[in-house]
Amino acid sequence: MKFLHTADWHLGRIFYGVHLTEDQAFVLDQMLAVIKDTKPDAVIVSGDIYDRSVPPPEAVNLLDDVVSEIVLGLKIPMIIIAGNHDGPERLGFASRLLEGQRLHIFGSVESSIKPVAIEDKHGPVYIYAIPYAEPALVREKLEDDTAHDPASALKVLINHIADKNPQGKRSILMAHAFVFGGEESESERPLSIGGTSTVESSIFDGFDYVALGHLHRPQRAGKDTIIYPGSLMKYSFSESPHTKSVTLVEMDAEGHCSIERIPLKAPRDARVIKGYLKDILKGPTEGENPEDYIMVELLDTSAILDVMGQLREVYPNVLHVERPYFEITGRVAALDHRKMDDAELFASFFSQVTGEELTEAQKSTFTSVVDEIRHKEREG
Repeated sequence: MKFLHTADWHLGRIFYGVHLTEDQAFVLDQMLAVIKDTKPDAVIVSGDIYDRSVPPPEAVNLLDDVVSEIVLGLKIPMIIIAGNHDGPERLGFASRLLEGQRLHIFGSVESSIKPVAIEDKHGPVYIYAIPYAEPALVREKLEDDTAHDPASALKVLINHIADKNPQGKRSILMAHAFVFGGEESESERPLSIGGTSTVESSIFDGFDYVALGHLHRPQRAGKDTIIYPGSLMKYSFSESPHTKSVTLVEMDAEGHCSIERIPLKAPRDARVIKGYLKDILKGPTEGENPEDYIMVELLDTSAILDVMGQLREVYPNVLHVERPYFEITGRVAALDHRKMDDAELFASFFSQVTGEELTEAQKSTFTSVVDEIRHKEREG
C-alpha cells in the first residue's frame, strides 16, 4: 500500500498581516502534482487543516477545491482529522454522508473509534484516526476520568483502540500530538497551558506507522515510523531553515514502511537576513528572490530614520525588523514575547502591573479559564 502523509496546512493563515491563501494554493497545486505522479492508495492529513476554528471563506473554498480534486477527480480516498486549531464540529460537518465518496473526516472524538480499511493486494490496512480532543470531551465520551490533560487523553484513546485492533493486521494511527523530544517552532500553538501535553513515543507501540501532526518541522519522533511531515509552508521565521515537504510511504505485506520526503516550494520563502543596513540595501545575491518574506536583524548601533521604508525599497515584503543591539544594551533586556506561552505572557503582565508575582492558586485559575475559553472556541 502506498499513501501520502501531510499535516498542518493552516489554511487562512495570516503572517505578519499578510494573507497567505494565494501562497497556500500554489503549494497545494504542487502537492496535487505529486499525487497525480505517485498515485497513492490514500491521502491522510493529520490535523490543523485550518488556522482557526472559524476559517475565512477563501480558506474554505481552497479546501473544497483540493479535496474535490483528490476524491472526485483522482478517485483517491482521503482521511482527515481535526487538529487543535480546527473547529471540530465545523470540520466534521456531513462526515457520514461524505464517507460514501471516499472522504473520511474525523472532527470530534466519538465513543467508538472505527478504522478506515484500505485494501491492497495483501489485504486490508486499518487506519485509526484520532482527532485532537480536549481532555474534558474524552472524559465525557469514553467515561474515563484519567484523561486530565492532552497527554493522558491521547493515552486513553489509544488504549481504547488497542483493545479492538485486530492482531496480526497492518495498522496506521493518525493523531495530532506533541511527542517528547520533538523540535518545536514559534508558530505552533501550545496544546495546553496546564498539565502535560507531551507524550512518550512508546504509547504508539503496536502500530506499523504513526501519522502525526502538530510540529511544523519534518521529523521522526523517537522511531523511524513515527513521523511528522511538517507544515505545508513556513509559518514563522524560526522555520526559515526548514525544507517543507510531504511524506510518501510504501507499506509492504508485513507492515514494513519505506519513507520518502518530497519537497514543496512556496512562491515566496520566509528568510532571515542579518547584517548592517548599508550591506543589506545592496540587494539579494544571485538566486535569492527579492519578493521573499523577510525578517531583518540589523547590526547597526546608531539611530536610523525610516528603516522599514528603506528596506522595502529593495525587499518589498520585509515584515519585521529586529535591533538586537538595543535589546541587550538597555538596563533590562527586552523579552521576546513570540517565544512566550499564554501563561508566561500573563505572568509577565501581572508582574509589571502589580509589582508582585502570581501565586500558584492564581496560575491555576488562569489556566482553567483559558482552557475553558479554548474549549468553547473550538466547539463553536
